[in-house]
Amino acid sequence: MMSDGMLSQDEIDALLNGTGEDEEEQVVIEQPPVEDYLSALEQDTLGEIGNISFGSSATALSSLLNQKVEITTPTTKIVKRSLLPNEFPQPNVAVQVTYTEGFSGMNLLVIQQADAAIIADLMLGGDGTSPSDELSEIHLSAVQEAMNQMMGSSATSMSTVFNKRVDISPPSIDLLNIKQGEGTETIPNDDVLVKVSFQLKVGDLIDSKIMQLLPVEFAKQLVEDLLNPPLDQTSEEPIEPHTIQGEPWQSQQHTQEEHQTAAHQTQYLGGMHKEQASTIQPAEFSSFHPVELGNQEQRNLNMLLDIPLKVTVELGRTKRTIKDILDLSSGSVVELDKLAGEPVDILVNEKPIAKGEVVVIDENFGVRVTDILSQKDRLKTIQ
Repeated sequence: MMSDGMLSQDEIDALLNGTGEDEEEQVVIEQPPVEDYLSALEQDTLGEIGNISFGSSATALSSLLNQKVEITTPTTKIVKRSLLPNEFPQPNVAVQVTYTEGFSGMNLLVIQQADAAIIADLMLGGDGTSPSDELSEIHLSAVQEAMNQMMGSSATSMSTVFNKRVDISPPSIDLLNIKQGEGTETIPNDDVLVKVSFQLKVGDLIDSKIMQLLPVEFAKQLVEDLLNPPLDQTSEEPIEPHTIQGEPWQSQQHTQEEHQTAAHQTQYLGGMHKEQASTIQPAEFSSFHPVELGNQEQRNLNMLLDIPLKVTVELGRTKRTIKDILDLSSGSVVELDKLAGEPVDILVNEKPIAKGEVVVIDENFGVRVTDILSQKDRLKTIQ
């Protein structure tokens, strides 16, 4: 309402508020559309890679936290590095992952600081309902170990998906507060980044997002390697077990014959060369029944008997949380999973072969064998 050509205070406030909303909307519009950098196929492929890798990561995290963990619903968008403060307005924790084999690149995992505090509390033996307000070094170490297990499991899944060995370096972790310039050195230097967001649920404690930042070129490399793998990767296709039994083996046999025929036909000029039908017979192996060995062979066999093996006697095992380990001190008692008087396990190269009872020989401990595998079974065990 105007009075004598003057604006009322309410009108002035409305104009100021409206201007602020327009400026905020303008900032959001400045984010480039994802279609300018990634095609629909590339977006779907990145989402599928994330689904597979983070699916196994959820299983690893669930075992660590003893909570049901779900990581689902990936969404992909393009963000400018200069506008990251709008994408991450709250304090976060950033985990940097660098690929050492299989790929050349890195990505950054970002989780909210409040979610990281709950994960740290669970890792340290708490119930996650009263996490620390501030993350200390021990809290960050606990979160780093959780992310290490997650990304190790993810790398294993990617090795299967891409049919090649994929390894990562141990992840590094930092507090990330972009508005205050804290931890920004961990963010890739590219002006434009791909942001893949996953819904993260941990029991009834966390219902949030875990985000992945990676350079556009690295994202395109992942898609290209999956859709068009190099020739040296396609040559080693695993054979399904059911193809060597019963009727399916016949189909596999005909397929191999057709491939062989086609390969031979390309070696002749001036027309097609008719190949004769190949006869495929089961492989016959020599019998390995005991035979008489000559002196030289017997000496070679005796040389194997001098190979040293690691023999371990195990009293028992137990599992403890990080908190329990940190609370250990002189005089602490660690309870094992075996009763007093039970036989101890005797292991060779970390594989059990016998059981026995502890005895004292002069001033040294020893083990009297009470139950042992046969020689044949022992040889199979230590192979």
